[in-house]
Amino acid sequence: MEADRPLKVGIIGLPQVGKTSLFRLLTGNGATAKGRAGIGVAPIPDDRIDLLSKMYRPKKTTYATLTCIDTEAFSPGEGVPRFLNGIQDADALIQVVGGVVSDDPAGQLMAVQDELALVDWGLLETRLERLQKEQRRVSTNGQELSLLERTRDAMEGGRHLRTMEFTDEDRRLLQGYSFYTMKPLIIVVNVDDGALQGQYPGEEEITRWAHEQGVTVVPVAAQIEWEVAQLPPEEQGAFMKDLGLSELGIVRLARAVYTQLGLISFFTVGEDEVRAWTIKQGTTARQAAGKIHSDIERGFIRAEVVSYHDLVKLGSAAKVKEAGLFRLEGKDYVMADGDVVSFRFNV
Repeated sequence: MEADRPLKVGIIGLPQVGKTSLFRLLTGNGATAKGRAGIGVAPIPDDRIDLLSKMYRPKKTTYATLTCIDTEAFSPGEGVPRFLNGIQDADALIQVVGGVVSDDPAGQLMAVQDELALVDWGLLETRLERLQKEQRRVSTNGQELSLLERTRDAMEGGRHLRTMEFTDEDRRLLQGYSFYTMKPLIIVVNVDDGALQGQYPGEEEITRWAHEQGVTVVPVAAQIEWEVAQLPPEEQGAFMKDLGLSELGIVRLARAVYTQLGLISFFTVGEDEVRAWTIKQGTTARQAAGKIHSDIERGFIRAEVVSYHDLVKLGSAAKVKEAGLFRLEGKDYVMADGDVVSFRFNV
């Protein structure tokens, strides 16, 4: 994910599995027009932002966001995979299985994943043919050719590209291809409320495949959760308790997206705004400052850092300072999830 553009996730699946219900739940939008992809922005639920807002009572509270694309439903044998329109540059994919046609969610999963592998295979073959023809004329193509041949061999063995080990240089060479089976994947099993705490059809098979692929499975009762979301906040807790839920599936889904993409959040707080910012794990303080504004990164002096847990436990920044837990960090400090930060800069 590039620092200067929003996180983007494509929602894919067969007809009637609940793609649009999940999209509506994430973004708060109504159903998308039939046969068309929809785009919406989903605020990422975060209890920490809620608590910080209660502490500071800002004029504005801003959550981290996720740009969601509700694609056309995939119909096997349709020829051109129209359901991939608009998600070539997606940072991650969410495949929805289950829903109305929930008798074989494992079969739904593999139908779409086999199609993605076929699309990647076709792209690989086309590029390999071109490189092989050019090899005698362009000596620098050798490294890319060798990499793509290794990648093709892996796919011939039934592997998806996300299971392969690549060096940073390999990933740089492959970046422009936007292989679908290389993208982080979250499987959402759209269940009814009766299956939220129990088993669903195909659970063992889906869990085994997800473990092999290193992807996350999140059961979500999209219709029920939509109904919960329409309730006043003070009534939602009781409704969830009746369903036996400690948290909504949509929260688990947001967490899964962050984990799959290696993302964390830091916070800026004040009377004007409490805000969450999304960054990659390993981001330095100076790079994080650039997430807010390029001038702050360019003129970076230091970062004043407080741990979220320390701030909440002690109740105020002043008490954190009294306890000796207030830190001044330089440009190379590696940001931690939950850092509450104020950047000092001079331009």
